Amino acid sequence: MSRVCEVCGRGSQSGNTVSHSETKTRRKFQINLQSKKINGAKTKICTRCIKTVNKEK
Repeated sequence: MSRVCEVCGRGSQSGNTVSHSETKTRRKFQINLQSKKINGAKTKICTRCIKTVNKEK
């Protein structure tokens, strides 16, 4: 399953997990994807786009 928004194309970002001893290891920040019907079609859409779509209605 691809973790990309079908409306805006936004995907995951990378960053660091920082421990108490300041050791840094790489990690991924996943976006908050939800399944939602838009115009009768089921799409994977991020919550930022859901807010925008609801605002434009």
